[in-house]
Amino acid sequence: MFPILLHLGRLSLPTYGFLAAAGLLAGLSVSARNARRLGLDPEQTWNLGIFAILGGIVGAKLLLMVSDWRFYKAYPREVFTLTTLQAGGVWSGGLAAALLLSWWYIRRNQLPVLKTCDVFAPGIALGHAIGRLGCFAAGCCWGKPTTLAWGVTFTNPFAVIVGVPLGVALHPTQLYEMILELANFFLLSWLLARRRFDGQVIGAYMFVYGFFRYFLEYLRDDPGRGSVLQGFMSGTQLLAIGLVIAGGLLWMRRGSQPEATSASQAAGKSS
Repeated sequence: MFPILLHLGRLSLPTYGFLAAAGLLAGLSVSARNARRLGLDPEQTWNLGIFAILGGIVGAKLLLMVSDWRFYKAYPREVFTLTTLQAGGVWSGGLAAALLLSWWYIRRNQLPVLKTCDVFAPGIALGHAIGRLGCFAAGCCWGKPTTLAWGVTFTNPFAVIVGVPLGVALHPTQLYEMILELANFFLLSWLLARRRFDGQVIGAYMFVYGFFRYFLEYLRDDPGRGSVLQGFMSGTQLLAIGLVIAGGLLWMRRGSQPEATSASQAAGKSS
């Protein structure tokens, strides 16, 4: 755990904040480069990314407060404390808000929806991977206790802010997800250069990430993601199932179109 990257007198630079910002910039840079390759406007890509980032931050914080409503209702001033500001929030809330704002921007500027989503998919995976390193440095998003050799024990008193238990070997779920998203980034970058239809890359991202995130939730032990179906699964797991279904349907629907187009063209030539 390395929560503070740099001290400058009374000021300090949190490692989480630095890596989160680095992940956002890296993801946007990759997306802008991919937009140029696919014939989209890189400037609009940057603007769309900024809207999505702002929506993600606000949405993640809001769902965190909704999930811990009893606490924030009893202590409303905690909304404006350093603890709440430094908390990463709930991922699913950030994703939902980012998608809504992104949809609004895409429709407003008449951008091709699926092609634009393909452009962003690898950058989202890369930015998320770097951001998870920030989570590991801060201690948030921790896993359940484990006896495995690679279990991580947090000892820094700063961990009290995020609530991670000290002196207990835990699953490094932050690193698990970082490795997953880094592998996903390389897979999606490879696929982007070989895609056969619009929506293929974002569909792959939703399916792969949703699948692994669902099972990763069983190793998470931090509170704040909510529960559904009377505690049968977390809210994040429900969203992960939705991502898998949406990604699979996108592949099934769009994947057959090139073949259908080719068949119709061949029929036209023969007649």
